Amino acid sequence: MSNNEIVQGFDDGQETDLTIRLARIDTLKEGLIVYLRGYLNTYNTDYFQKLVIKGIEAGYTKLIFQCGELTYLSSTGIGSFSRILALVKPRGGNIVFCALQPRVYEIFQILGFTQVFVIKPTLEASVDVCCNGALEESNRRYPMHCTCPVCSSPLQAVQPGRFHCGECKTILAVDRQGQVFLG
Repeated sequence: MSNNEIVQGFDDGQETDLTIRLARIDTLKEGLIVYLRGYLNTYNTDYFQKLVIKGIEAGYTKLIFQCGELTYLSSTGIGSFSRILALVKPRGGNIVFCALQPRVYEIFQILGFTQVFVIKPTLEASVDVCCNGALEESNRRYPMHCTCPVCSSPLQAVQPGRFHCGECKTILAVDRQGQVFLG
């Protein structure tokens, strides 16, 4: 099945550094697998976002980004995923990443997005998250209240990730389980 058969007008443009292939999730009407191959960087993020938004507008709100052949990801590319998540969340959707290459996973990790996005090792695990609502329990803990391990000031974390204590300015990290660490 071609991309245009799944999302009308999807293949109207081309990008040489990034190839996108679509597949439906048979067991989930609003589920879509987006296979990425190549580079996602500053030069092609607008192209990428435009195509994914076509899929969202076609009713696909549970998106799996299969990144086994995505060999490079810039911080601008990560920003694209954040914008996509902001579009699907109000529609009851979510995004899941799978099969991240080590270099790509490292970008997620360095920028603190391993604490924000759901990342699974396999396509099967990702489909399970989308189909069975098996989002990690920790995603439901936020916003959460905790204390700074340095100055004991009360803190509120709206999501897992890194932030500064408002009182002592220490850089802190909050993981998906709600544990606070020096960051």
